[in-house]
Amino acid sequence: MPEQNLANFRAHPAVEPEPKRYRTLFLSDLHLGAKASQAHLLLDFLKHNDAETIYLVGDIVDGWKLRKGWHWPQAHNDVVQKLLRRVRKGARVIYVPGNHDEFARDYTGMSFGGVEVVHHAIHETATGKKMLVIHGDEFDIVVRNARWLALLGDWAYDVAIATNTVLNRARRMFGVGYWSFSAWAKLKVKEAVNFIGDFEETLATEAERRGVDGVVCGHIHHATIKTINGMLYVNTGDFVESCTAIAEHEDGNFEILHWRMTAAERAAASANQPVKALPAPKAAAA
Repeated sequence: MPEQNLANFRAHPAVEPEPKRYRTLFLSDLHLGAKASQAHLLLDFLKHNDAETIYLVGDIVDGWKLRKGWHWPQAHNDVVQKLLRRVRKGARVIYVPGNHDEFARDYTGMSFGGVEVVHHAIHETATGKKMLVIHGDEFDIVVRNARWLALLGDWAYDVAIATNTVLNRARRMFGVGYWSFSAWAKLKVKEAVNFIGDFEETLATEAERRGVDGVVCGHIHHATIKTINGMLYVNTGDFVESCTAIAEHEDGNFEILHWRMTAAERAAASANQPVKALPAPKAAAA
């Protein structure tokens, strides 16, 4: 942001609106503790969005990365503190652990700072629909039956993220918007084995088996809202690449919220010519 624009932005804090309030927010795959986590964007998202109930749908903390080497900058701590502050202000925060934070599954049924830890949840929408809330890794055959392959994929993910960073630095120099190499690469790999489609079908089938109206999950880093065989399938996406969340409005409708810029970056974009953007990639694996 040019110095003059930045000064104007700081001199007029009134441009920051009050947080938009939803009935429910669903967040997953934050991967706090991993260098790829977009904690600064997540903090900006939490600053501008609030809800009566917030579901943390797994992979909130990346235990796999932390076991390899400690990485916990202040921004990651700030995310935790902000979520705890929401609890103190009256929000209900429900934590459904995933595979990267599977250590938290040992504490299901307990509460930490008011955050409820559960293996899965049944969320009732404003219209009375019942939604199974689950991370989804239990239905990923790779994670369940070949853990060493999943860990290899985790290493490959780091390489893809690093490539993605260099590529997008060059793209910004030419005024071209964000594009995820790692998401594109993994989409091609996963499409080869129909992984994403099978995952979605399996989760929809599980929702039907449990007698609910649909499912809210994460795990595959692919935000979407669709109907599969009469079941509502909702995936939250992630806050590593796509930076997405799911909001339930007061009328019970779900919406994907995309959050790829901070407030300061949005102000800069409004003051200058908007950056050209390419469509977001369809999917990324966990």
